[in-house]
Amino acid sequence: MADTASAPASGWTLTGVRLGAGGPPARLRVADGRITHVVPETDATADVPGTDGGPVLDLGARVLLPGLWDAHVHLAEWASARHRLDLAGTDSARAVTDLVRQQAGADDGTVLYGYGFRDGLWPDAPDKALLDAVLPGRPVALVSADLHAAWFNSACLALVGRADHPTGLIREHEAHEVLAALPTTPADVLDGWIEEACAAAAARGVTGVIDFQFGDTVADWERRAARFRPAVRVSAAVYPSHLDAAIERGLRTGDAIGGLVGVGPLKLFTDGSLNTRTALCRDPYPGLEGTDGAHGIEQTAPGELVRLMRRAAAHGIEPAVHAIGDRANTVALDAFEAVRCRGRIEHAQLLSPQDLPRFAELGVIAGVQPRHATDDRDVADRHWAGRTERAFAYRDLLAAGARLEFGSDAPVSPLDPWLAIASAVSRTHDERPAWHPEQRLSVRDALVAAARGRRRIRVGDPADLVVVDTDPLDADPDTLRGMPVHATMTNGRWTHGPY
Repeated sequence: MADTASAPASGWTLTGVRLGAGGPPARLRVADGRITHVVPETDATADVPGTDGGPVLDLGARVLLPGLWDAHVHLAEWASARHRLDLAGTDSARAVTDLVRQQAGADDGTVLYGYGFRDGLWPDAPDKALLDAVLPGRPVALVSADLHAAWFNSACLALVGRADHPTGLIREHEAHEVLAALPTTPADVLDGWIEEACAAAAARGVTGVIDFQFGDTVADWERRAARFRPAVRVSAAVYPSHLDAAIERGLRTGDAIGGLVGVGPLKLFTDGSLNTRTALCRDPYPGLEGTDGAHGIEQTAPGELVRLMRRAAAHGIEPAVHAIGDRANTVALDAFEAVRCRGRIEHAQLLSPQDLPRFAELGVIAGVQPRHATDDRDVADRHWAGRTERAFAYRDLLAAGARLEFGSDAPVSPLDPWLAIASAVSRTHDERPAWHPEQRLSVRDALVAAARGRRRIRVGDPADLVVVDTDPLDADPDTLRGMPVHATMTNGRWTHGPY
């Protein structure tokens, strides 16, 4: 995946750096997208070879860290959300409709999109009648923060042939079907938004993402790679509807498909989400006892999950299995045990104690989103009452030998790895005390999880680096959240900063 067109042919020599959090002063050399030399400043006699004629940058005693990843994003959704009505922080259906009334603007006939509502704790229910009362003629489509539900007004439902839907609040697959039937943003516009979003991610120290955007993500990124060079590495997920095509093409997880863009894992689902009360759990949700959805929903039957994982793994495509509830995580781990392949479980939010050691035993990565723990603490306390000591159990996972990789699930939370690091370290993002502080991680462990397991800067590693103004080991949670990023380098090319 070479992509060093804008880097000098002779590479870079970096001086005046501190090598890692709490690390010693050092000099290093980068060439052809790799780190070729690392020399401690204490070795006064040593020189960095190959510096003749090449640029030498003094980074002013700043801290040099391995480049950070966001191991779970929906890039098109995140890029679009940056251009949509922001519903974050609304505390009722009525508050959302008030916001729609205030900010809808002129009725030009286009769909008004909004993003970010969380109805898990609302005192009232989303309903199409509420939206109809404030914007009756213009189609309105509002997507929940967890991407597992959408709220439509009557005009929008009529646009997609669902005028008879009783409430306009639609969840899971049906919501995705309705959203897919709406007019789409032109590809060139969306690609421009995504290019901007990648640059914004690089400005926060991100050097790579796993893009779990719904659809034919590989084909979409092949098109984009031919149009522009993203500021980050991209691993593009495969969905089951496109698995056969990927196999026919001989694509495998990790294969390059253009520049810094490669093939990612196969995305599979076992359940829904906490906020929609569709995460599959052993115990019923309070108030739903005795109903069909009391324990959440099963998205993929266990036998079908095993079949898809086995087929993908046989052709070199690693599975990434969405599992949030404790029952769903057991199902996912059982499937990994049956198939015996490498892969990931995405979210792993509620775990049974007996499943904790299985991640390490089976070699399954836990792709987790620490900001979800602080965003969802109240809804977890209500809907997982009596079980939250097992929720977002990152310290217990690490103690059991699991490998953690941090993500944001953007746009569910912002694409900013420092928010994830701060949430993992503090277990809060407001003035309240830490939520289940026994699950806090050290700054060092959080940095490793944010760098996909990369602990140090070594010769031979990809030249994916981030330069920060403050040593993370000296930073309080507020400083971590707003960590000043001086510069970011991906594959030997500066993607953010003054160079």
